[in-house]
Amino acid sequence: MSSTRAFAKIAPHFIPAMDRAVHRLTRGKVLLSAQMLPGVILTARGAKSGLPRVTPLACMPQEDRGAWLLIGSNFGREGHPSWTANLLRHPEAQINWKGVDIEVTASLLSGEEREEAWRQALAFWPPYATYQARVTREIRLFRLTRR
Repeated sequence: MSSTRAFAKIAPHFIPAMDRAVHRLTRGKVLLSAQMLPGVILTARGAKSGLPRVTPLACMPQEDRGAWLLIGSNFGREGHPSWTANLLRHPEAQINWKGVDIEVTASLLSGEEREEAWRQALAFWPPYATYQARVTREIRLFRLTRR
């Protein structure tokens, strides 16, 4: 279901709003979408405004590295999600992971590093392949590491 076009139309409007509300009400203990995939709440400065932008996102924890992989799939829609532009402009950010605030630095992955991370992401969540097939852009991958 998560790789359907209907989901791509509805989910971007519904899921983040629900995640923000539930996360706030539970004081960071619950992230609704994390019932499907692990998730973080990303707080990054806006690329243009510089103001804090709070975005709930699915992630792929890389526990062995003390890192998190973020996939800019935008639910398989054209156009990069705005949070990716924010991280490109302001890579120092914060995540809330399982109720704990963590200062992180984001790195856009490229080349062999990106290819390896993409293979891992597809093994972790196969619908990413459908999302990539649906768009002409290369989906951005970011690794967040603790500061």
